[in-house]
Parts: sequence; structure tokens; C-alpha cells
Amino acid sequence: MTGLVPDEVVAEAFEDQRGRLVAVASRMLGSRADAEDAVQEAWLRLARQDAAAIDNLAGWLTTVVGRVCIDMLRARKARPEASYEDRLPELVVTEDNDRAPEDDALLADSVGVALLVMLDALRPAERLALVLHDMFAVPFEDIGQIIGRSADASKMLASRARRKVQETHRPVDERRQRHAVVDAFLAAARTGDFEGLLRVLDPEVTWRAHTSRGLVVRVGSAKVADRAQHGIKAKLTVRRVLVNGEPGVAAWDTSGKPRGVMTYTVVGGRIVEILSVTDPERLAAVDGLGSLPAG
Repeated sequence: MTGLVPDEVVAEAFEDQRGRLVAVASRMLGSRADAEDAVQEAWLRLARQDAAAIDNLAGWLTTVVGRVCIDMLRARKARPEASYEDRLPELVVTEDNDRAPEDDALLADSVGVALLVMLDALRPAERLALVLHDMFAVPFEDIGQIIGRSADASKMLASRARRKVQETHRPVDERRQRHAVVDAFLAAARTGDFEGLLRVLDPEVTWRAHTSRGLVVRVGSAKVADRAQHGIKAKLTVRRVLVNGEPGVAAWDTSGKPRGVMTYTVVGGRIVEILSVTDPERLAAVDGLGSLPAG
């Protein structure tokens, strides 16, 4: 192509790539909103370029989005005072049928609480190398161009990141233990057993509840147990589910409409974090919840 490419042609070519770019950025940043911002920045940069001079538009856009994501990750670490507590990760709800999470392609491809914890332990360059290569099969030569390293150095970054992630992998027996802890919590909550709740809650447990009124945060086992011991007052159908591979529960009303989802993070035999969503708008965005039967 020679000369400037018509705006509508550039826009159409960009839209063809948008879905893939958002997926890359989501897995890098752990937030759909942040991913959309990164992709929008790529569009603004493309608009300032002579698109006809770009030989490989898909590669160029991947490079730009990757660099924008790295900048955003570095900015987060440089401003630790910035709060991300109200950021709700993308949630994928599936049936709890005792399968290992890694056996489920949907879970393996999602970005959720567990994966975000692992990825947050990585440096931005490690994170990008792992995500682009292992999730999107981007060659190390291309990754090297994005992060300003050689192909061999990029391969080493991905290998190091992979080892870090694998070190956090929890075996089947530990997953069963986590389920047992959550079951004990739910049983104590149903019966209003305050002492039973304290036994399975970490003293510094944090409960982040995304409600229609906004984010409500409770910290400390006493406060969490006090709220949980009241049990479920409404007429809801509650069943165990997996939320991004972690133990959780979902609730439906008598008409079969989803009313809530909750997931738990268990460390050392105690619950250290609870995440719940009852806000209807946020619930509507939870992947898989609407497709599960309420019974």
C-alpha cells in the first residue's frame, strides 16, 4: 500500500484486532476496564501513525498494547498508595464437580483471583513474556522487541515466570482441604455458630462485598464472623460452585435469578479473604453464573 490509508479502513482493521488485544491486556492487567483503556491508547497511537507504513498491523498493535500494559503495571508498583481494593476481577463460575481446575480449559484461560495473585508476584516484563508466549503463542523474538530484550532473554524471563507460577500451584489434596474449610464455614454460618466461624477464619481475614450500595470491607475475624453468623435470611437456593477454580457458593432466588456469588481464599487451613458480589450490575457480568441451574 502507498499513501495514507483511509480512516475507515484503519478503523475496520483495528476493530478486527480489538477482541484479541483486549484479551491480551486483560490477562496482563487483571481488569477489563484497564484493558479497555490500554487498547484505547493503542488506537490513539495508531491514529497518529501512517498506517500504510506498518507492515504487520497485528504485530504493531500487540507491541503497543504490551508496552502500554507494562507502563500501567509499573505505575501501580510505583504508587503503592493507590487503592485497587474496589477492583473486581473477571469471575468465571463453573460447577463444583471435583475436577482439578487445570483440567478445565475455561478456567485455565480465565483471569481470576488465583491467577491474579500469581501474576502479581511477577515483574512486569516477566508477566508480559509469560502471558504473550504461554497464552497467545507470541514468538520470543516478537516479545523481545516489545520489552527491549533479545529472544533468548525473553525466553529466560518466561521460564523464570513459569517457575514462580508453578511454585504456587497447589496439589489436589490441598484443594480438598480448602473445600473442607469452606464447608465448615458455611455450616457454622447456617447455624449461627460464632465460635465455629472463628475457628476457620484467619484473625486478619478481609471480606470485600460488592453490593448495590458500593464496596463494603470488613477486616478481622470477629467482624466477619458477626456478619456471617446471621446466616441466610432470604429464601435463596445456595449451592457450591468454583469461582475461577477456587471454592465458592452461588445463590438464586425462587424465580431462578442469580442473587449472589462468593469465593474464599484459604491459606494454612483458614480463610484469609472473602470476595462476594450481590450488586445486580456486577452479577450480570459474572461469566457462567446465569447458565448454571439454580437447583
